[in-house]
Formats: sequence, structure tokens, C-alpha cells
Amino acid sequence: MIVKSGEADRFVEHPPETLVAALVFGPDQGLVRERADTLAKSVVPHLKDPFRVAEMEEEVLAADNARLFDEAGAISMVGGRRVIRLRSAGNGLSKLFELFLRNPKGDALVVIEGGDLAKSASLRRVFEGAKNAAAIQCYADTLQALSQLVRNAFKADGLSIDDDALQEIVGRLGSDRGTTRREIEKVVLYARGEKRIAAEHVRAIMGDDADTRAEAVCDAAGEGDLQGLDLALERVRLAGISGVAILRTALPHFQRLLIAKAQAEMGESVDSLIRRQRPPLHFSRTDSFKAQVARWTSEKLAGALDLLFEAEALCKTTHVPAELVCARTMFSVAAMVRGPR
Repeated sequence: MIVKSGEADRFVEHPPETLVAALVFGPDQGLVRERADTLAKSVVPHLKDPFRVAEMEEEVLAADNARLFDEAGAISMVGGRRVIRLRSAGNGLSKLFELFLRNPKGDALVVIEGGDLAKSASLRRVFEGAKNAAAIQCYADTLQALSQLVRNAFKADGLSIDDDALQEIVGRLGSDRGTTRREIEKVVLYARGEKRIAAEHVRAIMGDDADTRAEAVCDAAGEGDLQGLDLALERVRLAGISGVAILRTALPHFQRLLIAKAQAEMGESVDSLIRRQRPPLHFSRTDSFKAQVARWTSEKLAGALDLLFEAEALCKTTHVPAELVCARTMFSVAAMVRGPR
């Protein structure tokens, strides 16, 4: 059966009794691990229990297919249903699990963690097509789901959160559930003794000054704001941020712009494109991003990317100071968008 990402949390907390095995997969590996743990805990409360939890490796099963049947059919010395965990699996085990699901042994629950499997992946198709198995999708949280996750996490610790603080957190997180959980824990620890999480708590513990300053350079160049760019470059210089680091921030920024521009030209709204950005675009940058999408053409963005790639190569292959290369390149990029369309 297929379990979509939006239904997955409810499913792993209360799986059907007929479930024999589950493939938990997707690009958000933190979420894959979290849902796999939750599913296993629905059978065994303590995942370190050596009598009821067996950890297996893909290489072992590939070399000895019988191990899966033996482990699944084993009886716990202390009683109770067992869990078999496989931390990673690929298409090479498809035929093995197809055979196992046709004729499962014992009553163990087999929980497999997978990567970002394509729809055509044979392992995924095996679990989607079996009535006694589940293919559980794990895609990055939507902004709405992420906001609710953050609120619930703080509520569990007896904390509420201001709306602007929630926007700060959501703007910085979302591409990986494991990272999201760790960052929330850090904010909780920092705000211990408080009753509400405010924006200053979030900025104090989660703020990445280097990233923020590098993004300011990109936005100024993307807007063609020469004066703002000059100021932003001076700030990164004083902060000791390398020219190479700026270029490595600029490349994905202008790649995002190129993709957004192409999709906007096909009729999609820029607001919709911004909501789908992963990692999410910080809310304070959305107006600038919209303006940049509007000002650039696809041809000019492709040219800007060529300049940025050449600049990074120049930094790596010559002794020209990286800061000089970076500054010259960013001003050249800014000049492109200021020129005739």
C-alpha cells in the first residue's frame, strides 16, 4: 500500500495489525529516521532491547537471503513481537522482499529505511503493491506543517511562541526533520525559565551571521543595487567571510532565480514558487526575491551564472585574491540587471 507523506505520521503511530513490513523513504532523511523509529516503537517501546530488536545490514541480506526469514521467524526470549530494522536498502533487495511478503515468517515487523527512491524504483513498487506492506513517503514539511510542528514541540515543553519568532524559525528550517528537531531543542534550552519564545531568542541561538551577510550580497547584486552591494561587501570583509564563500552562496541563489524565472514564464505565480523553495526562503527576503525574478531575464541569469562559475574557478586555479575576484564579479552581475532588457 501507498502511504502519502501527509498521512504518514498518523499511520506510523497506529499501523494496522496486518502490517508485515514497511519501507520508509524520501529525500528528508531526518524525517525517514523519525518515522521509522515511531513505527518500530508501535511494537517495541525500547528500541535498544536486544531481545526484541534486530539490526541488519543490506550487504548481509544480499549475501544470505535466508537471514531475513530466520530473523523474522525468531521468537523473543522475553516474549512479545519483534522488530527487524534495516537502515538502508536499495533495488538489489527487491526480489528478496517480494518473496518474503508473499510468504512471511513469524510475526515480526520489518522496518526498512530508504533514500529518495524514484517512482520507478523496483523496491518501492514491491512495497506499494503488497497488501501486507507499506511504502511510506517522507518529503520535506510544508510551511503549514512545519509551523504546526514547531508550535507542538514548544507546547510540549510548556512554551508558547510569538508569531514573528515562529516566522524566524520556519524561515530557517524545513529541509530536514532531524535538523529541525535539534534546532528546536537548542531554542528550548536557551529560553529555559521563559514562558514565551520571542524572536530575539530565535535570532540569538539560530542566527548565522555569515549566511545572512552573504545573502545580503546576493540580494544587492540581484537587485542591481550598486550602493547596497558596496556596503554588503564591506560588511563581509570586516566579518572575515571569504570571497569563495560568497561565490558559493551566490551560485545556488542565481540558480534558484533562473529556475523561478523559467517557471514564472510558464505561468506559475512567484508566491507559489517561493512557498515551494527548499530550503525555505527566509520571509525577510521574499520581497527582494520577487523583485529579482521580475527584473532578470533567463538569458541574463544564464550569463550571470557563467560569470560566477568562472570566478570560482579563477579563485581555485590562480593566486588572484579571492575577495578581489568576488567583488569584481558581483559588481559585474549587478551591472547586468541594470542594463537594457
